[in-house]
Amino acid sequence: MARRDSLPVKTAQQMAMDGDQPPSKYIYSNNTSYAKFGPLETSPPFAPVPVIDIGCLLSSCKQDEQENELAKLRSALTTWGCFQAVNHRLSDSYLDNIRQVIKQFFELSMEDKRKYFRETGSVEGYGNDMTYSETQVQDWCDRLFLRILPEDQRKLRFWPENPSNFRETIDDYTKKIMSISVVIFKAMAKSLELEENCFSKHFTEESDVLQGRFILYPPCPTPDKVFGLKAHSDRSGITLLLQDPGVEGLQVLNDSKWYMVPVIPEALFINLGDQMQILSNGIFKSPVHRVVTNSDKGRISVAMFTEPEPNKEIGPVDALVDEKRPRVYKTVKDYAVFNHECFQKGVVALDAVKL
Repeated sequence: MARRDSLPVKTAQQMAMDGDQPPSKYIYSNNTSYAKFGPLETSPPFAPVPVIDIGCLLSSCKQDEQENELAKLRSALTTWGCFQAVNHRLSDSYLDNIRQVIKQFFELSMEDKRKYFRETGSVEGYGNDMTYSETQVQDWCDRLFLRILPEDQRKLRFWPENPSNFRETIDDYTKKIMSISVVIFKAMAKSLELEENCFSKHFTEESDVLQGRFILYPPCPTPDKVFGLKAHSDRSGITLLLQDPGVEGLQVLNDSKWYMVPVIPEALFINLGDQMQILSNGIFKSPVHRVVTNSDKGRISVAMFTEPEPNKEIGPVDALVDEKRPRVYKTVKDYAVFNHECFQKGVVALDAVKL
């Protein structure tokens, strides 16, 4: 077994429980690498992010209703790069159970959580993010990061045995998330009048990847100085996020302004990742987003990331390249690793793969 990093002196959760002040490495203003993303704002205006009826994206829906929803989807993804998905056929009680299982894991003792601490040189497992540079700003969060698909690549030593229903709950949620993903990928293609499977074939085949990131953002005594998660764009095709209904914290950048994402308890928040911006030749947007902390309340989030099998080549779809819209991006492989390293260094990965 690979050697494991030692646990930090205290996790963010432990510091919050003990009433500690965040160490200097967590202070956003101490580092200028991230200044291009703007100042930390804890109360920006709410984002008018479109709400999309997933049920109307299915072929069983009336044609005029489906066309209207596809037009809304295209508008959402070309302007915001994200939307709130409703009517996805996951009940409120089902979603609450997912949240509860994750909450129960983070309520375990440190001794119990230590069993799942990530290994050296790997992001998978429980703990904090890898350190890539001495100037890296740390995020005020603890997370459990799992490769969920392909199933034969699961490292079950990182899958909690407590709570006892963790594995079966996440396994069932995975099946439902992948079904929703297929609907969204096909709808995105339809909205651009492309062949229905031109996006889904990159992300939903048996060899493709689904990553799960289960995050606790503890209360922070200095929310005006510390981020729960630094500004970044996702490495995925799409990210399907289940938010905590108790408190907002997610912000998106649009036209150089930050907006708070409203929490709709029954909705899944869907945002595109960089690989969809590449495939769409820049028509769809991969939004820069971040998470702020709260002095009074902690929050849980459940993020599922669809990614292609690492050796797949991802580049602009031929039908979206012409004289009026020349090719914008290089063809990439294993973009997930590249994006993650850029994120920690405060570098915009999409800029680095532009032609």
